[in-house]
Amino acid sequence: MSQASKIVKTASEELSSDILELGAVLANLPPEHRQRIEPLFSRVLESTKRRRRILGLVQDALGQLRLDMKYLMFDLEATRRERDEYRRKIEEA
Repeated sequence: MSQASKIVKTASEELSSDILELGAVLANLPPEHRQRIEPLFSRVLESTKRRRRILGLVQDALGQLRLDMKYLMFDLEATRRERDEYRRKIEEA
């Protein structure tokens, strides 16, 4: 697979089909109309990519938070078991 096709595939995977279709329609416009619309389209494209990146970061952070919570719950339960065991030993002594 060539480098160019990888880039196109990656770009199309991260953009919705509506945006890709809009880009195709924009490419078919006469140059005078295309020049007026392209800067707006570029801003929408960048905004969409930025939102997807942010969403990915938020999802990763939530996944890490869930994992951290599981570790904390495990540690809390282990600490409670140790506490209860020490209490039993003190009461027996």
